[in-house]
Amino acid sequence: MTTDILCLGEPMLEFNQQPGGSYLPGHGGDTSNCAISAARQGARVGYLTHIGADTFGNSFMELWQGEGIDTSTVRQVTDAHTGVYFVTHGPNGHEFSYMRAGSASSRMAPEDLPRDALAATRILHVSGISQGISATAADTVFAAIETVRSAGGKVSYDTNLRLKLWPLARARAVIHAAMAQCDIALPGLDDARQLTGLATPDDIADFYLRLGAGIVALTLGEEGTLVATADERRRIRGRRVKAVDATAAGDTFDGAFLARLVAGDDPFAAARYANAAAALSTQGYGAVAPIPRAAAVEAFLNEE
Repeated sequence: MTTDILCLGEPMLEFNQQPGGSYLPGHGGDTSNCAISAARQGARVGYLTHIGADTFGNSFMELWQGEGIDTSTVRQVTDAHTGVYFVTHGPNGHEFSYMRAGSASSRMAPEDLPRDALAATRILHVSGISQGISATAADTVFAAIETVRSAGGKVSYDTNLRLKLWPLARARAVIHAAMAQCDIALPGLDDARQLTGLATPDDIADFYLRLGAGIVALTLGEEGTLVATADERRRIRGRRVKAVDATAAGDTFDGAFLARLVAGDDPFAAARYANAAAALSTQGYGAVAPIPRAAAVEAFLNEE
């Protein structure tokens, strides 16, 4: 299958804390969540990674195939495991604990890349996590970006800063270098403030536009999204819901935003849709189960 969107990164089995303290197993990983979100909005999506030839890896294959995601660029390996993380909830929000050292995804190298699949996709989506899990993973993402851009495709990048993975100085250098080669910048406000040293959304949008992005969609939490291009910028308001778990809200936004771009929406309409999808995704626990499908998003938008 030729893909509209090809997501590259690390999927991780999730154990999400429930009321009472028990943990609900599920699936996570930022670019995997993005792929599922995009597929549920109707885009043709593929996933590119290495996972373990283990029970957790098998469950991801079943998940992606059930969502209609192309898994021809997923490789299961016998010498490394699939990553795992835990989500706990407290008065300050959700907190992540990871068991990912030496995971199959972190061992990917540029020579592992399926160049033909990368050259055929319309948009490659990667993130700071895709690069932060290891030095070879960072190199792999740069090689994938070069392949896609050389073939005329576009690159989408979510900063997704995780300082448990790498020091801020290295994260800043690598992420800025990758952002300088991307077409669609998807930073979050808190991440961007740390990475750029800037405070206001407009200054941050200008920073990423100067790096070279054609579209910047800066997510502002409940306040919505600032969307900026070289010619125009608008604040797209957020949608209010009773949120219980924001674990994959940003990833849901990314997938929905990219799906609407490939469907032909302008970035402002795409952000309006993606804001609604992200809001809906916070109404249930876990990364994947609450990600809405297109019909639910459209119904929510029609309530305005």
